[in-house]
Amino acid sequence: MNWSAVWSIYRFEMDRFFRTFAQSFISPVISTSLYFVVFGAAIGSRIDQVDGVSYGAFIVPGLIMLTVMTQSISNASFGIYFPKFIGTIYELLSAPVNFLEIVMGYVGAAATKSLFIGLVILATSTFFVDITIQHPLAMIAFMVLTCLSFALMGFIIGIWAGNFEQLQLVPLLVVTPLVFLGGSFYSISMLPPFWQTVTLFNPVVYLISGFRWSFFGLADVPIALSLAAIAGFTLLCLGIIWWIFRTGWRIRQ
Repeated sequence: MNWSAVWSIYRFEMDRFFRTFAQSFISPVISTSLYFVVFGAAIGSRIDQVDGVSYGAFIVPGLIMLTVMTQSISNASFGIYFPKFIGTIYELLSAPVNFLEIVMGYVGAAATKSLFIGLVILATSTFFVDITIQHPLAMIAFMVLTCLSFALMGFIIGIWAGNFEQLQLVPLLVVTPLVFLGGSFYSISMLPPFWQTVTLFNPVVYLISGFRWSFFGLADVPIALSLAAIAGFTLLCLGIIWWIFRTGWRIRQ
């Protein structure tokens, strides 16, 4: 394993993040505050509690997951797409670096950025509601796994994308709707039986449910299913990336 290569890619991507640190820091704080004003104040005044948890606190895990997923995809997809766009990807491919080291550098940096933003949102939420985390280690584990898995997905999107518009296509038209419909701001037990069944086909439900359990000990689906879902998604993304580098699809073509 060429750790120097991994560290070089990782450091380059993190340097780009810190160059826009103010934007990266302020934007999620403002967005989180607006969500609390709209959902926490407006809707929270009509919904007192959900499963014994105040509505303002109940939406915190969903807010974190929404931002972490979209940021992981965006950071990883742009990170690998930009070298393709300017042509430096060929220098990377011709260097003595294998595909695993390339993925570790780009995905590791994207996951680190998203994890930092997720922690910023968690800290911001404490100014609006009282948060008690029953399983802090599980919370960190779920957040790290989500950052890594969706960064892998973003890496795939960055290779697939043919222009900058396509980089935003999947996050905006697929991921964000799935998060909003995946119980991020409500419990699926509040839905009619038919829609509860339909919602269970949304993979994001299992991620948000497991993450919310780490906060309040409440889950819409069994924790084992949540762990299996995120593990399966991660393995699927790794398999696709392995195939991409093996065939050169969208990289050497």
